[in-house]
Amino acid sequence: MSTLRVTAEVLTVHEHPNADALELAQVGLYRAVVAKGAYRTGDAALYIPEQAVLPASLIEELGLTGRLAGSKADRVKAVRLRGELSQGIVCRPAALAGVDLVRAAGAGTDFAERLGITKWVPPIPPTMSGEVEAASELLPWVDIENIQRYPDIFAPGEPVVLTEKLHGSACLLTYVADEGRVYVSSKGFGGKSLALKEDPRNLYWRAVRGHGVVEAAARIAERLGARRVGIFGEVYGAGVQDLAYGADGRRESLGYAAFDVSVEVGGAVRWLDPGEVVELLDGELPVVPRLFEGPYNSERVLELASGRETVSGRELHLREGVVIRPAVERYSTVTGGRAIAKAVSAAYLTRKGGTEYE
Repeated sequence: MSTLRVTAEVLTVHEHPNADALELAQVGLYRAVVAKGAYRTGDAALYIPEQAVLPASLIEELGLTGRLAGSKADRVKAVRLRGELSQGIVCRPAALAGVDLVRAAGAGTDFAERLGITKWVPPIPPTMSGEVEAASELLPWVDIENIQRYPDIFAPGEPVVLTEKLHGSACLLTYVADEGRVYVSSKGFGGKSLALKEDPRNLYWRAVRGHGVVEAAARIAERLGARRVGIFGEVYGAGVQDLAYGADGRRESLGYAAFDVSVEVGGAVRWLDPGEVVELLDGELPVVPRLFEGPYNSERVLELASGRETVSGRELHLREGVVIRPAVERYSTVTGGRAIAKAVSAAYLTRKGGTEYE
């Protein structure tokens, strides 16, 4: 899940094609439905992104009582309003009445804490939980920002690789070569430097043992002379999330696909280029499908984010989206870390009965 920031943004306002009383306020590549005449192009307003949880007072002020997502109707979620996808909320809360929002937009000020807005944390089902232990050696995963929110992560024409984004649960494995030690964790526990103790009932340990992930990590460590190897994969199937890709998370057909690798060599940790990941894991582990390799184009990215899944080979259901990486790993001043982003399909965001477990 990406980092939650609630910031002021300068808007571009578009007509709503299907409603005379509504308009579309654009932030990055996102568009949020707003009342007609509330904003003009060049105005600044607050943008509250998806997955933000709002306090009751702000919900009431914005006239959104009973209209948000979640059991408490307090979570921002993408919706279609008169046929147009609306992602996030554009507003000017009374609590910021004296704030110069244009200046705040330029400074990138985060108003989440001031407004009592928090980040939604998905629930953890019992099969994804378990007894944990401290794991300071665990190689962590990173938050991935949405390219629609931060379209300048990649430059037009930059060589990139797009892989299919799977709707499962992220599995973090770290192999410590000089100790022969293995740490397995989820994204949520891994963010706290905690690992799950081995349990044959646990979803992640079942995937790791069932697909030979430890053995693959050991071979990478030997080949690269790495002290630590981190393999990051998606565990999927029925019982994991609502999109199953023809696998069953409750049985031996539990699905697993690796999507990233990091290594510590000579005391330095680095992420492998997409080509290195494929080379090292080819024939060793299942990997996420590669959908495109070539020059970056935002329209092409959004096009590929939609459609049918390719994991099963049978197009069983919709595609969640894509993950974008540079062909050669690099730092991004936009993210303040890795140059990596995601694009999520509108059909996925607005599907009915979806699950979003950590």
